[in-house]
Amino acid sequence: MSQLITADLVDVDLSADTKEAAARSLAERMVAAGRVTDLDAFLADVAAREAQMPTGLDGGIGIPHCRSAHVTEPTLAFGRSAQGIDFGAPDGPADLIFLIAAPAGADDAHLTILSALARRLADSGFTDALRAERDPARAAALVRGEAPAPTGAAEVPADAAGGATPEAPSATDGASAGPEPAPFRIVAVTSCPTGIAHTYMAAEALQRAGEEEGVDLRVETQGSAGFRRIDPDVVAAADAVILAHDVEVREKARFAGKPTVDVGVKAAINRPAALIAEAREKAAHAPAAASVDTSKDPAAADRAPMDEDTEGEGYGTRLRTWLMTGVSYMVPFVAAGGLLIALAFAVGGYRISDAPSVAEHFAWGESASWAALMFQTGQAAFGFLVPVLAGFIAYGMADRPGLVPGFVGGAIAVTIDAGFLGGLVAGLLAGTVVAAIQRLDIPPVLRGIMPVVVIPLVSSAVVGFLMFVVVGGPIASFQKAMTDWLGELSGANAVLLGVLLGLMMCFDLGGPVNKVAYAFAVGGLAAPTDGSLKVMAAAMAAGMVPPLGMALATTVRARLFSKAEQENGKAAWVLGASFITEGAIPFGAADPLRVIPSAMAGGAVTGALSMAFGATLRAPHGGLFVVPLIGSALLYVVAIAAGTVVTAGLVVLLKSRRKQAAAPAAADTPAGEPVSA
Repeated sequence: MSQLITADLVDVDLSADTKEAAARSLAERMVAAGRVTDLDAFLADVAAREAQMPTGLDGGIGIPHCRSAHVTEPTLAFGRSAQGIDFGAPDGPADLIFLIAAPAGADDAHLTILSALARRLADSGFTDALRAERDPARAAALVRGEAPAPTGAAEVPADAAGGATPEAPSATDGASAGPEPAPFRIVAVTSCPTGIAHTYMAAEALQRAGEEEGVDLRVETQGSAGFRRIDPDVVAAADAVILAHDVEVREKARFAGKPTVDVGVKAAINRPAALIAEAREKAAHAPAAASVDTSKDPAAADRAPMDEDTEGEGYGTRLRTWLMTGVSYMVPFVAAGGLLIALAFAVGGYRISDAPSVAEHFAWGESASWAALMFQTGQAAFGFLVPVLAGFIAYGMADRPGLVPGFVGGAIAVTIDAGFLGGLVAGLLAGTVVAAIQRLDIPPVLRGIMPVVVIPLVSSAVVGFLMFVVVGGPIASFQKAMTDWLGELSGANAVLLGVLLGLMMCFDLGGPVNKVAYAFAVGGLAAPTDGSLKVMAAAMAAGMVPPLGMALATTVRARLFSKAEQENGKAAWVLGASFITEGAIPFGAADPLRVIPSAMAGGAVTGALSMAFGATLRAPHGGLFVVPLIGSALLYVVAIAAGTVVTAGLVVLLKSRRKQAAAPAAADTPAGEPVSA
């Protein structure tokens, strides 16, 4: 760890009073040390990560962190604040702040060492020593593990091979000592979006709680340093499963049939003992036949569904998760293919779509050939949109066995011109069919070939029949009717659709409703028409409005916002211009009743104006950076500016009225009594 933190990356008297200011102060040290190349761009990446989920932890710890292309090598900076800084932890401000910076392609060994630090933060002896140390060099040595370990500090291994926490002794190891009953056995998986800190802190919290509760608890960390699978025999012997994750658990079907507690990763950090108690409770009420021994039958993980009673979610919630899984895997194809096609049109004009195959006709010195190459490559990427969408919806429902019928159903949807809607239906059908097959009682002789032969064969045949013969035709007809309608949109109808798209894009600031509207828009790019290009333009324009509106509001009426919000407003300019709607989440979370309606109003105005102006867009992403690729670009910018002003004006008005209403209450309230704003 000697290369990750040095004395010049330690500030034992951090004077910042907001998390943004703290990140900037520590990042400036990284810049001075040559570890960060672009301060503002790096801080924008930190802010974007913070917008996903607060990084404050119980015990007075803040761990802002991100992967960034502006980081030259894995780096850790440490600051200690006397007054405490709010990082969103339930128990209050943080006085120990660790800024973790990882390059976009950071090497696993360094990230595993950072993971070890994340585990050490759960040790009170370690954090107490950091609070007492005044010398930056000794503080850095403590973090590196070179100084003498504080009393009571736990030994924390850094498993460079896979990042999994060490396995506890087997329940059978002490069998000869007496008839003591075997401990309750739990297997757990932890994972977070970035995979640097929360993943490993959750693992450490669960391990410690398991030791205190007398539970044999094994944790598999699915983080940036990769993951080492828990031994199948350990999984088979487990009495319950804890899944603490904010991203999809890899190979989730291994835990099929086990009583399962399924929560977010921060729940494992904040209340590990409660999760263990919940796992005990579920195991006590689980039917005896629920367990599936995957060590004796390797195919069982691909055959058996998860225990539905342990999901803890309604069907609507699970359906949304399945659809978002498909959309999340589809978006990279959208970005790559869409931007290549947009660039091809910018270089070679709209007639480039008629160019002959570059495999047969390519001239190195002609821009037309390069434009044709980009167009045809982008078109190839776009050809995967519907199959990938369908395949990963099925994957979300049935894990790996759902991929083959999902991709087959998606490809059929493309063949019969059922489009985006056909892909949605194909994915749901494939997942349902596979789940039904997994529930069958299969003879032992067939179990070994189920995942590689029987399930793909039967499910693909069933999905193929349903798509070609039963549901595909009606869906294709509906898709054609919708495409024709979009192509004929004009006047009031186009404006109303723009209003609806604007409202959806801004309703949950990048959440599921936003993603549904965005997926509808990009689906039209697979077979672009004038109407579908207008829809894409309106959706992207509206999605830029919430962060831009908040940025403008914090600029013109800073006194209405906290210092933290003012700092967020600076980052929101960049996030909004880049079409990252999530940049408005910190504002919406702090004041949803004023921010979200204001954002929706601005988005509706922008969507309506974009449609009315006839703006078109062939690129699915990029924000203001793809303005040269937009039809009616000047009017498009006017539409975005109008929505931004509406959002900023409304939020300023609503917040001003709140303060005006609070002022008389303060005047009428006797001294010492609280005032509610």
